[in-house]
This record gives sequence, structure tokens and C-alpha cells, in this order.
Amino acid sequence: MEVRVLGPLVAQLDHTSVVPSAAKPRQVLALLALHAGQVVTVSTLLDELWGDAPPRTAPATLQTYIRQLRRGLATALGPTAVRGPKDVLCTRYGGYALDVAGAYDATEFQRLSAAGQTALREGSVREASVLLHQALGLWRGPALADVQIGRALEVETVRLEETRLGALDARIEADMRLGRHAALLGELTALAAQHPLHETVHAQLMLALYRCGRPSHALGIYQRLRQCLIRELALEPSTRLQRLHQAILRADPVLESPEPAVSEGAPRVRPLAPVSA
Repeated sequence: MEVRVLGPLVAQLDHTSVVPSAAKPRQVLALLALHAGQVVTVSTLLDELWGDAPPRTAPATLQTYIRQLRRGLATALGPTAVRGPKDVLCTRYGGYALDVAGAYDATEFQRLSAAGQTALREGSVREASVLLHQALGLWRGPALADVQIGRALEVETVRLEETRLGALDARIEADMRLGRHAALLGELTALAAQHPLHETVHAQLMLALYRCGRPSHALGIYQRLRQCLIRELALEPSTRLQRLHQAILRADPVLESPEPAVSEGAPRVRPLAPVSA
């Protein structure tokens, strides 16, 4: 089975979708897919679907959703399949488990992101940029964009979004070190608007503006961030950001741009490919 979660939920068997159209069965499938190969307890599923106010019929209704998912699996598997729907969506002690390889795009994202951030730490900046661009290219939108989110899925989607932001910060850092500051201005401006308290994004935007010969705009970004931090959190900018602000004020040579990136052969990275059931 091919499962993808970095965007709208995709779950396919032999190119046939097994994602139900109804909201709650889709929730169940998403939670099982994010914990593929592991038991998700009935209590966790009930909490995801109904929170603190489950109806008296909730356990029976959950069983109905499991049967619906298995019917979809049976249709996709066909009558001649070696494995049946109960072999894919298994009943286990205390809960259910989806016996598949897991969300391939999330696994591949983690692999590429970790390799890219390691390359960046080791100074292999061009390789880091390639790896992190490929990692972030796996995202088709917000994680589980078309799935209703309860408590358990909220934890998972927040975790995925935090890892995405970490990879994005690293990718921008790599591109900045390659002298691509002018090309990054539009993206950084949009990110600063989306994340008005994110200091790393604002620091990257300030540095990009400075390197593009716009120090007054960079200082304006700092002042707007400072006002926002004081208003929202009663905090001053971090010491790191204050040092950057002072360096811009005195036109510190350390802020000057590296040599523009030159064209080189990019390292070959294993592309995303579907996973068989």
C-alpha cells in the first residue's frame, strides 16, 4: 500500500484509492496510517473521533468504520489477492493496526531532511541545499489537509509542521550561504508575514535585505519584529537578533555576501517512488 500524508491523504492499493469519503472513517485511516505497523488503541481512536463527549454507541460506531475501511480494502485487493482486508487492517489486542510500510512521503522527508541538515553542519552547503529542496518538495500542502483533525492527529500534524519548518530554516540557510539572497527575498517576506514571531525567519530576511543593498529595510524589519514581540509576549528580541541589528547599524564586513553560487553538478539523490503493498 502506498500512503502519503504530506498534503491531502493518499492511500492506494494497486493504484486504487482506499480513502473513504466520509470524515470520521477518513480520520481513523489517517491515524492508523501515521502509526503504521503499530497498534492504535480503541481508546485513542475514540478520543480522536469524539474527544471528551463520545456517544454511548461510540465503540459500536468505531467497529462500523473499521468494517467500512475493510470493504474498501477488499475492493482494491480484488478476489485473487494473497492478503485479505483483515491482514492489512488487523485487529490486535486492545485496538487495530495497519500492516503497511507507513507514510512513504513522511519517511522520505525525514531521511532527506536529516541528511541535508547533517551536510549543512559539515559544511557541504551545495549538497545540503539539494537535499533540503528535495525534502521540502515532497510537501503537497499542510499535512492531512483534507482530514478532520482531533486530538491525536493534532499532535502528529504539529510535529510534522515543526519538522518542516526546521528543514525550511536549514534550506534557506544553505541557500544564503550560496549567495542566493536576492532570489530568497520574496519567499522570506511571505514567511515573515506568516510567522510574525519567528526570529530565525526575520534574521534571514534582515540579512538578505542587507546583502541586497537595503539596510534601512532590514532595520525596519527588526523594529517591527521587536514591537510585535513586546506587544504579544512582553519580550525583547534574542541576543542573537540584537547582535545582527547592531552589525547592520555599523555595516559590519562580516555580513557581506559570499561569492555568488556557480553552476555545479548536483549530487544525485534517490527520487521518491511508490511503495508496494
